[in-house]
Amino acid sequence: MAEHTEAAAYPVGLRLAGRRVVVLGAGQVAQRRLPALIAAGADVLLISPSATPSVEAMAEAGELRWERRRYRDGDFEGAWYALISTDDPAANAAASAEAEARRVWAVRSDDAAAASAWTPATGRSEGVTVAVLTGADPRRSAAVRDAVVEGLRDGSLAAPHYRSRAARPAVALVGGGPGDPDLITVRGRRLLAEADVVIADRLGPRDLLDELPPHVEVIDAAKIPYGRFMAQEAINNALIEHAKAGKSVVRLKGGDPYVFGRGMEEVQALAEHGITCTVVPGISSSISVPAAAGIPVTHRGVAHEFTVVSGHVRPDDPRSLVDWEALARLRGTLVLLMAVENIAAIAETLVSHGRSPETPVAVVQEGTTAAQRRVDATLATAGERVKAEGIRPPAVIVIGDVVAAGLSADR
Repeated sequence: MAEHTEAAAYPVGLRLAGRRVVVLGAGQVAQRRLPALIAAGADVLLISPSATPSVEAMAEAGELRWERRRYRDGDFEGAWYALISTDDPAANAAASAEAEARRVWAVRSDDAAAASAWTPATGRSEGVTVAVLTGADPRRSAAVRDAVVEGLRDGSLAAPHYRSRAARPAVALVGGGPGDPDLITVRGRRLLAEADVVIADRLGPRDLLDELPPHVEVIDAAKIPYGRFMAQEAINNALIEHAKAGKSVVRLKGGDPYVFGRGMEEVQALAEHGITCTVVPGISSSISVPAAAGIPVTHRGVAHEFTVVSGHVRPDDPRSLVDWEALARLRGTLVLLMAVENIAAIAETLVSHGRSPETPVAVVQEGTTAAQRRVDATLATAGERVKAEGIRPPAVIVIGDVVAAGLSADR
């Protein structure tokens, strides 16, 4: 995009792969511009008596050729493009004159008005290059560039991909984070903005669903703890059906898809039907919720380890795969997910295997959301405290001395 001026620039993209580009000067300007030229595949010749350490490293890595000398007439022979950025105004003027004579497009860092080309403020997001020119106001160019790129990245600027009917079916498995909509990844939010169908869990960031355009079909997976639920097979079938219909499908899950989220089951089901799946990691509640409640899962001199455990079945249940005796012997932090219903039995088991009944415990309900609350206890009192306070899922339970080491907010 370019704003109209008396001498408006004509925006164009240069394909420099394999073509000679000459850069004069190896200071901060060259240090900023060289990576993009290298990424474009240009055959870069750098001419400068000295260079910044970063530019020197590019030369040592073989990313460009460096001649350690000053500019001399004839350096632009065979060049397609030039960047003139020395600290010698006379040399810059001479180089600019040579570029004009040889019809080589040239950028000047010291005098843009005397150059034959301007460098736009550029940014990239998922294969899209944004280039902005606003004449003699580079700060405005950068501000507009940043606004557009950020909009593409976070999905607030909708720019869906064109998908032909012949496109291969695909699904994005997106980890929505612990609940606060601001904690979803940039990529996850962008994919949501491009979706035709979203199959969402209750524990996903629900506020983001309100931002979706009216045409987006939202399917509630209804995986509500201890209540009605949509069978995993039904979820898999819905993903497959909509993907094969040529729609952009997002499976929005709470936390991270692979942390007790049954994400791999969905990936495997899709693979059996030849449907590719992009997995977008999410911030797991196992670390983010304790942090939001002021609890570090590790702390120097207190805990050098933390273990994340599913508590959805009791320790004495034959289906349990957890070695509770081994966990009781650990000195670090235990983080329990899906353990509200079984916390009394879990605490009793840990104590019976040697963990002190006075070990601090914190239960954080609805972590990172406006409804967050924290209840503190010990292993000896955790069961009765959870019951007395009416704690309901979702909640994260932290066991260990880090509970006392953390902040006391929200207790």
